[in-house]
Amino acid sequence: MSSGPGAASAPAPDPHDSPPASDAPAARPARKSSMFSSLTVRNYRLFFMGQVVSNIGTWMQRIAQDWLVLSLTGSSAAVGITTALQFLPMLLFGLYGGVLVDRLRKRPTLLVTQSSMALTAIALAVLTLTGHVQVWHVYIAAFAVGLATVVDNPARQSFVSELVGPGQLQNAVSLNSANFQSARLVGPAVAGLLITGVGTGYAFLFNGLSFIAPLTGLLLMRARELHVVERAPRGRGQLREGVRYVTGRPELIWPIVLVGFVGTFAFNFPVYLSAFADDVFHAGAGAYSMFNTLMAVGSVAGALLAARRGTARLRLLIVAAMAFGALEIVAATTPTLWMFALLMVPLGLFGMTVNVTTNTSIQMSTDPAVRGRVMALYMMIFLGGSPVGAPIVGWVTDTYGARVGLAAGGAVAALAAAVIGLILARVGNLRLSVGWHGGHPRVRFVPREQEALAPAA
Repeated sequence: MSSGPGAASAPAPDPHDSPPASDAPAARPARKSSMFSSLTVRNYRLFFMGQVVSNIGTWMQRIAQDWLVLSLTGSSAAVGITTALQFLPMLLFGLYGGVLVDRLRKRPTLLVTQSSMALTAIALAVLTLTGHVQVWHVYIAAFAVGLATVVDNPARQSFVSELVGPGQLQNAVSLNSANFQSARLVGPAVAGLLITGVGTGYAFLFNGLSFIAPLTGLLLMRARELHVVERAPRGRGQLREGVRYVTGRPELIWPIVLVGFVGTFAFNFPVYLSAFADDVFHAGAGAYSMFNTLMAVGSVAGALLAARRGTARLRLLIVAAMAFGALEIVAATTPTLWMFALLMVPLGLFGMTVNVTTNTSIQMSTDPAVRGRVMALYMMIFLGGSPVGAPIVGWVTDTYGARVGLAAGGAVAALAAAVIGLILARVGNLRLSVGWHGGHPRVRFVPREQEALAPAA
């Protein structure tokens, strides 16, 4: 990003050098990190603290935006249109955003995107507080935020590696996820107080002003301490080049495919949890809020555990995705509300483990020159999966019931993880090994050569 000292980001590993599904990590840091080790890096600490404030504002605006649209129209469909407009730019232009991110310096790019989102929130606040807001204003604001996200999201994701370098990347990505999920616990609660106390306009105003924190952090960073990353030159065919880069590497394409299945069919919790709260347990909005809060608690715990691990293993990704799907199937069969609610914590934990492990392994396996395009493709599939899958899982849930809908989503996630795990094992020339270790059964993948030599040993 800028000139000055600093280790270069890790190059993409050759898939022939090490099997992608083996016990070897996707990227091994130089030293074992503590849970908050990346916060010792001054630039990342500024980035992290700015995101603490901004993420709370983001969650506040999400709640206030939906409530404002519902108040103006009385229509849940209008709320759905607002959400779709915010995700539509990522689906349409996500890969082009990645091309721009690879060409541009990340810090100036983020200064522009974050400023544009701040101005959008403040404009919506002014319209709401003066009593002139109409639903089409909210639609335009949602679409404008979505357009900014097309560039902002891959830029923020790939900028983390420039802040901390490859050795601390897993820890920093995990702390970012913990940061976002912690804001998920605080933001909606504060938004609820503001909406009921003084109105939705002040929630928009808080979000707009909250961008002062990340913008200040970006301006205070020391450019000489950033890790140097080669930028892609302007040229034709860069979009196709990014797609070919991903499809030609099993350690990239298969985790993205797995996240696509999980995000599309298993992560549609607004559909599942609202149906369980209303139709299964007849407990109303209070139970729905409790389910989301407990899941956020599990997500924070999963992110912090990922930060402590310090490595991103594809084996862990497969196991976590299978456990996530299996837990959804178990949750679908629970007879009581409290049993269902308690399962939200491990569901959040394993769901976050899937998210963080995929994010980190993809970044560490990607050449810095194409990282923006790769992360844009990953985020396009991950963020775009839920809106695409929502009508499907909604139809299944309405037709066959909430229990069948949740169990079906879990089954798709578990089956996809199992199949992709076998594909990665085959690509890595691995075989399943079942044995005993320390008096306990152990199931793992080992190289075929190692298994062939085992009887002789």
